[in-house]
Amino acid sequence: MKEPTKSDSIEIALALSGGGARAMAFHLGVLRYLAEQGLLERICRVSTVSGGSLLVGLMFHQCDMRWPSSEKFKEQVYDPLRAEMCSRSIAWATICQLFLPWNWVHLLSRANLVAKVLQGWGIKQCLEDLPCRPEWSINGTTAENGRRFRFKRDSIGDWQFGYAQGGKFPLAKAMAVSAAFPGLIGPLSIKTKGFAWKKRKVWDVSAPEEPVTLLFKHLHLYDGGVYDNLGLEPYYDVGRQQSKIKDITIYVSDAGAPLAIDKASFISLFRAKRLADIMSEQSRTLRVRSFFQYLERSPVAGAYTYIATKIQGGNEAQAELARSFPTNLSRMKPEQFDAIAGHGYAVAQDVERQYGLISRLKL
Repeated sequence: MKEPTKSDSIEIALALSGGGARAMAFHLGVLRYLAEQGLLERICRVSTVSGGSLLVGLMFHQCDMRWPSSEKFKEQVYDPLRAEMCSRSIAWATICQLFLPWNWVHLLSRANLVAKVLQGWGIKQCLEDLPCRPEWSINGTTAENGRRFRFKRDSIGDWQFGYAQGGKFPLAKAMAVSAAFPGLIGPLSIKTKGFAWKKRKVWDVSAPEEPVTLLFKHLHLYDGGVYDNLGLEPYYDVGRQQSKIKDITIYVSDAGAPLAIDKASFISLFRAKRLADIMSEQSRTLRVRSFFQYLERSPVAGAYTYIATKIQGGNEAQAELARSFPTNLSRMKPEQFDAIAGHGYAVAQDVERQYGLISRLKL
């Protein structure tokens, strides 16, 4: 029998970026490649933003709230989710919710309507129904303090305001935060009074947690991509360029739309959006550059798959459709899904061909 090696003990922390339905399809392609390599069993942590969160929530729902094995993903996850994304539109279903007068209370916090749509699709579980492995962090952004707000199986909160037990919090609402695009869908609003918030006075895990009272009656939670569209924050310290977790490989799938070259608009609304896109691109670029420096120091530190990657000898038409597809939650045409997912698969394959991370993990 083969003796266990250090590589055998290294597990994978998976980070799935935002990017709406485009990200969901791209990530499915990346995951299909990892499944073919038999690596889904090695994933011990998952951190998601936006479309990545919606995808993982649908995967758990498809698998009776269990993380799929590599074989189960290929046999029971990929094709059903492809059919789901090509037959249903979260965006249109949310708009339809606004025709119901009793939903007008959520006119300014429309992510609550996305949660109703997801619940109508059968996602009625709570956070506590999630499995212990992999540990899943669903990332949002707290409007009141600008920090990363995260949902986990047993807790919710951010480091500045504190954390609360959130096991009974509806999974559909946590997933809906991923759709809370500023200015489009709007935030998810939650009442703070329904939770017992606690935090440590000093940044030390051994320090006791003390009760705190939040300043606000409601927290407004936006898409996690406002803070970190890569989902890297739980695993990676950008300033120190090192992993926050020992003996772990960080695998990033980035389906964020690349910043297009475009002329400046004279319309204030479009000009403001363009400036916001530039700031978001710079924030993402700084994280990516730091992460690349980290990867160069260790052969099994991780991998980075990016939707804008041009593969030598690859399907350029497929790649162009993938990187130019709009960030929305509309229904996809089957040919669009296949092109974007196919590009995700090809990028993951190309990254492995160039850097050989998976082959080293299997040593």
